Amino acid sequence: MSSSSLPKELLELRASIDNIDAALIHMLAERFRCTKEVGLLKAQNGLAPADPAREKLQVERLRSLAQSSGLDPDFAEKFLNFIVKEVIRHHETTAAKENGA
Repeated sequence: MSSSSLPKELLELRASIDNIDAALIHMLAERFRCTKEVGLLKAQNGLAPADPAREKLQVERLRSLAQSSGLDPDFAEKFLNFIVKEVIRHHETTAAKENGA
């Protein structure tokens, strides 16, 4: 089925989804730019790559935001955990470089 035969509303919704996906990628890139700086500061100050207390607070905060936004809080938590795991991996790599490993 060609896109010209699809309902206009479907095409408009898909265009909105494409724009949202692009915004998500840009926001994730900005988030990782910031967490890269955090990782460097942690490494330079001898701090651990992970901060379980902060992560717990973030999970609680984002679950609440998800709930009030009509998003499944379990999904939001899984998504955050995925991101945090990658951030910690980056922080560990940064710490190893800073410590000459």
